[in-house]
Amino acid sequence: MQRAKHIGIVAVSAEGAALCYRTICAEAAALMGPHAHPEVTMHTYSLAEYMRLIAADRWEEAGALLLASAHVVIGAGAELLVSPVNTLHRALDLVRSQTPVPWLHIAEEVGAAAAARGFRRLGILGTRSLMEGPVYPAKLAHRSIAHEIPDAPDRDRINTVIFDELVCGRFEHNSRRYFCGVIESLARRGCDAVVLGCTEIPLLISDADSPLPVLDSTRILARAALREAIPGPP
Repeated sequence: MQRAKHIGIVAVSAEGAALCYRTICAEAAALMGPHAHPEVTMHTYSLAEYMRLIAADRWEEAGALLLASAHVVIGAGAELLVSPVNTLHRALDLVRSQTPVPWLHIAEEVGAAAAARGFRRLGILGTRSLMEGPVYPAKLAHRSIAHEIPDAPDRDRINTVIFDELVCGRFEHNSRRYFCGVIESLARRGCDAVVLGCTEIPLLISDADSPLPVLDSTRILARAALREAIPGPP
């Protein structure tokens, strides 16, 4: 069997990055054998540095920070890059071509998964910047998939839960119930699935909780990395 590619994780927030890493390691065994997984290197700068740049709408500088992190893992041997954070893909889109190894794009992978499952209108949950920003619309439109986002008050509360609870490893029952109510409202607006578009949301909401089928962006990205990293039959 050919050697698996070395995966580089350009992390931003700890909980989402950890879920991505665990998924790669745990699910690789079904493809490579017991306890086997590709080599993985992860690097992150402080989340506070990224949040300062996001708040100031300084996406090019955020992209430069992603690039600097990418070069750390490339220097360690990474041959394939993923960044398990949806919001910062707005910055990644500005710099993606500036590395010698390829990136997988989280919204492209979610769009492919949605198309494969036949979904036609997706609700998008994530940070306020992600829900209101450009990361998902173009990628979904390319596949003729429509999207909806929650109303403004819900976007504000979702953003607060993400930054005050989820990225800190707090997963509260009241927040889970609230998210399910938002998903119900998206279903009433015609959505047939919901994107968990903050990489921590899958730690709060699962298919078992959600009124709509979920597209777990974190695990979708991790599984795409495995497909890319592990050689198929000769």
